Amino acid sequence: MRPIGRVRSCYPEKFGVPRQSGLAKAARGKVVLEPEYRREEALRGLEGFSHVWVVFLFDKVPEGEERLSVRPPRLGGNERVGVWATRSPFRPNRIGLSVVKLESVGGEGEEAPWVEVSGLDLVDGTPVLDLKPYVPYADRVEDATGGFADGAPERLRVEVREEAREAFDGLEEMEREVILETLVLDGRPAYHEGTQGERVYFTRVLDWEISWEVRGSVCVVVGLK
Repeated sequence: MRPIGRVRSCYPEKFGVPRQSGLAKAARGKVVLEPEYRREEALRGLEGFSHVWVVFLFDKVPEGEERLSVRPPRLGGNERVGVWATRSPFRPNRIGLSVVKLESVGGEGEEAPWVEVSGLDLVDGTPVLDLKPYVPYADRVEDATGGFADGAPERLRVEVREEAREAFDGLEEMEREVILETLVLDGRPAYHEGTQGERVYFTRVLDWEISWEVRGSVCVVVGLK
């Protein structure tokens, strides 16, 4: 297999990226196709669907780092389960699958046509192996259960400390929205979730590096640069 394109994402680095798609609805990006696939005929009809499956490669995981059991964040990072009971990137074949909202197909310039999407959980530059339309009657299973991940993760409340308020208020509305929707998801490693205000974390979103800490159920933004 070879990539058909790559993701242009608002997340330059993997730390802090939402662990599932659709959780940060303001997280926008696009799939830019490789030149040989950058043709309108390949995308014709896709605009009629509201969502699209993105089949991608976990390229930030080194080759050979496969694990048959992993410690998923939803279990606190302490309990091991089989890798195929999780969506861990440390898999024998490093293939991932995300369903994202389709915003538009097209664009202008030498990289057009591209596929613009939202609800991303992918790092900038992620290789895309395939795109498939989301088909509700077949893809949505009404009585499905989610095992140990049956419910949505708890969300933090976000506060901006006074010394970061001027910089935060000066951001564009879209920038503030995606930063807030990312931080509420608590991007800390699972084994850090018991710590309170003992660590400052750094997450890059768009062109900003956000420093933050967690106190109780509150994510406190302490700086932006």
